[in-house]
Amino acid sequence: MTANNGTEEQAADVVVVGAGLIGATLAAALGSAGVRVAVIDRLTGSSQVAPTFDGRTTAIAHGSQRALETIGVWRFLGHHAQPILDIRISDGRLDPTGGPAPVSPLHLHFDHRQAARPGEAVAPMGHIVENRHIRAALFRRLEELPAVSLLAPAELSGAERSDNEARVVLADGRAINAALLVSAEGRGGMLREQAGIRLHRAGYGQTAIVVTAEHALPHRGVAQEKFLPAGPFAILPMTDDPATGAHRSSIVWTERAELVPALLRLSEAAFQNEFARRFGEHLGAVKAVGPRFSYPLSVQTAERLVAPRLALVGDAAHGIHPIAGQGWNLGLRDVAALAEIVVDAHRLGLDVGHASVLADYERWRRVDGLAMIGATDGLNRLFSNDVLPLRLVRDVGLAAVNRMPPLRRFFMRHAMGLIGDLPRLIKGEAL
Repeated sequence: MTANNGTEEQAADVVVVGAGLIGATLAAALGSAGVRVAVIDRLTGSSQVAPTFDGRTTAIAHGSQRALETIGVWRFLGHHAQPILDIRISDGRLDPTGGPAPVSPLHLHFDHRQAARPGEAVAPMGHIVENRHIRAALFRRLEELPAVSLLAPAELSGAERSDNEARVVLADGRAINAALLVSAEGRGGMLREQAGIRLHRAGYGQTAIVVTAEHALPHRGVAQEKFLPAGPFAILPMTDDPATGAHRSSIVWTERAELVPALLRLSEAAFQNEFARRFGEHLGAVKAVGPRFSYPLSVQTAERLVAPRLALVGDAAHGIHPIAGQGWNLGLRDVAALAEIVVDAHRLGLDVGHASVLADYERWRRVDGLAMIGATDGLNRLFSNDVLPLRLVRDVGLAAVNRMPPLRRFFMRHAMGLIGDLPRLIKGEAL
């Protein structure tokens, strides 16, 4: 990876705007195949890996893990990754007396040993990793790649796209010419707006509170999703604290948006009480540790994934509810598909930003994105309420799926990212 601080014109095959989890992964994938990539971000890499920058973890599905391994990132990350061996999904309610939230005896249980097809090796359904560790691993990989130039901190001041090329100008006067621009800017973004791509967006009236829990008993690699009336309460297994050995889980606590400010302002004792009654007693004594983070929840999708000389990936293309932990994996499949199409065109000496190349990407990724939006939106609306008839239907539905091994295996493999028209990287194959 090179860092250029001059004011001269630069040239690249692809310019990626945004060096977050998705943008940096795309740069690593393309750079690993010898495609010249310039990555622009307004923040330095060191600021993005600070513990206070992002308190979230990411569920890396098995297919996504194979992609990271193939592009040389996983070797920097594996020791921070907690395998997901089981997933337990249950319906619950808050105890009006203030005790632990009771959970319905009807539940859905996914066991990783039952996901493999005959002849396949048994593998975890995925891994839970702190976002800061993913960023650090990506930046370490980018450092190894001479084809990648990271420009950070750098502010994008303008972008131009013509029939023959794209050009971006930075606030300090630097300019970069390329065949293709990629917006990995997240849910906002200058490039999508400048291209006139309409955005369809809806809020949920929910906010996710993210904290780390320490608990007395080991989680044994089990992820839990409790559906409470205000929204899902996810307990995601983490590696034990490397300093103290404490057993840890990452918590994504979905709550009504209007209640979250008051919850975050609670005293330590009051917050612990509200947290513990939702967490339950299955892992013994539990406490929330470290800072409290919050993130408003919404769903959005871009009307188009491409424009002349421009492609959208990750949240810039489609942002979903975190209910199934699939947002980053959806973006990773964007990365894998776009990287495959671009690398194939590059090797043939073709224009990697040509309209036909971008049309292939749009066709490949549109259905998966819409399907995932529909699934996560539907699940959240079905479970985020306390309507008795709906509660009975969903409890019976969870129990019914739990008793149907073929259907349960299908859902497991879908969560592992192993269903559909998969790019080579998701299959663990080199570009």
